Amino acid sequence: MWQFLRRISLTHWILISMLVGGLIGWLFPAEAQQLKLFSNLFLKAIKCILVPLVFGTLVVGIASHSEDLKAVGRLALKSIFYFEVVTTLALLIGLAAVNLTRPGDGMTLPAHSAAEGVTASKVTLSGIIEHIVPRSFFEAAAANDVLQVVFFAIVFGVALAQTEGKPREHMLQFCEGLTEVMFKFTGLVMMFAPIGIGAAMAYTVGHSGLGVLLNLAKLILTLYAALAVFCLVVLLPVALWAGIPVRRFLTTLREPMLLAFTTTSSDAAMPEAMKRLIGLGVPKRIVSFVMPLGYSFNLDGSTLYLAVASVFVAQAAKVELTIAQQVTMLITLMLTSKGMAGIPRASQVILAGTLVTFGLPLEGVALIIGVDELMDMARTTVNLLGNCLATAVMARWEGVKLAHDGPATGAK
Repeated sequence: MWQFLRRISLTHWILISMLVGGLIGWLFPAEAQQLKLFSNLFLKAIKCILVPLVFGTLVVGIASHSEDLKAVGRLALKSIFYFEVVTTLALLIGLAAVNLTRPGDGMTLPAHSAAEGVTASKVTLSGIIEHIVPRSFFEAAAANDVLQVVFFAIVFGVALAQTEGKPREHMLQFCEGLTEVMFKFTGLVMMFAPIGIGAAMAYTVGHSGLGVLLNLAKLILTLYAALAVFCLVVLLPVALWAGIPVRRFLTTLREPMLLAFTTTSSDAAMPEAMKRLIGLGVPKRIVSFVMPLGYSFNLDGSTLYLAVASVFVAQAAKVELTIAQQVTMLITLMLTSKGMAGIPRASQVILAGTLVTFGLPLEGVALIIGVDELMDMARTTVNLLGNCLATAVMARWEGVKLAHDGPATGAK
C-alpha cells in the first residue's frame, strides 16, 4: 500500500486534494472555513521563498555576465517589447469579448454601502513609476513587492558586475549558493502542496457555495472564454513561431499551473515554474531575468480581466462607452496595470482606479468581489503561462535550443 501511494505523482495528489477539498466545502461549509489556516500556512511558506529566489537569481544572471552587460540590456528591451505587444492583444481580446457577450446587461448594482471599504484612489502612471524605487530593500522584501525587489536586484547586479577581485567573487558565490538553496527549499515546501491546495479549495467552496456561479455566470464564462481565445490565438501561435515544444512545455508546467489555479497566487507558482523552465533547457540567466520582470510588466490574464470587468461595470450601470472611450480605457489600463504584482488586492485597486477615472460607479467593484476568487483562478493561471512562454521565447530569441524529448540539457 505504501509503495502504491509513493508512486502517485504530485500532480495526481494535487488533483485528488482539489476533489476532496471541494467535497468537504460542499458537504461541511461551516467546518471548511477552519481549513483556511492550512491554506494560509502553505501560501506563507511559498511566499517567503520569493524574495531571496528572485534576488539571488537576478543578481547572478546579471553579475555573471559582467563582460557583456549590453547583452542584458538587449534582453531587457526585447522582453519589454514582447510584453507590450502581448498585453495589448490581451486587452483587445477582453474588450471584444465583453462587447460581444454584454454580461452586464440586466444586472443591478448594489447599494452604495456595499462598496464601502473598496479602495477608490486613482492609480496613475506617475504613481507606478515612483513605486518602482524602494525606500528600503528590507521594506520591499517584507512586503513581497516583486517590482521593487527586481529594481534593487538589477541595480545591485550591475554594481556587482563592475566590482573586481574577491569582493565580487565572494558576493557572487553567496548569491549562487542562495539560489541553489532556495530551489531545494521550494522542493520541500511543495511536498505540502496537496494539503494547502485541498484546504484552499474547501474554503472557497464552503465560503461562496456552488450557487455563487448563478448570478454572475455570464461574466465568469465571458472571462474564461476570452482567456481561452487569448491562449489559442496569441500564445499558441507565438509558441509555434518560436519553435517551443508545446506538448513538452505544457507537461513540464502542469503542476505549477495547477498550483496557480487552485491558490490564485502567482507567488506560489513562480519558484517551481522557474525551476521547471531551467529543466526544460532555458538558461538560468534568462529565467532569472525575464520571469521576475514579467510579473511586473506581463500579467496577460489580469490585464484581460481588467478590460472585461471595467466594461462590465459600465454595462451594469447602463453607461454606454463609445469606441473612443474604450480605446482610451485600454491605454489607461495598459499603463496603470504595470507593477500590479506589487499592490495588495491589485486587480481590485486597479479596477477601482479605472472606474473613478472614467466616472463609473465604484459600486461595480462590490458587484464583482463575490466571484472574484473564481475569476482569479483563471487569470492567475494565464499570468503564469504567459510569463513562462515569454521566458522560453526570449531564450529562443537568444538562440537557445530547448529540449524536445528526453532530459533537458543546456541550462546555464
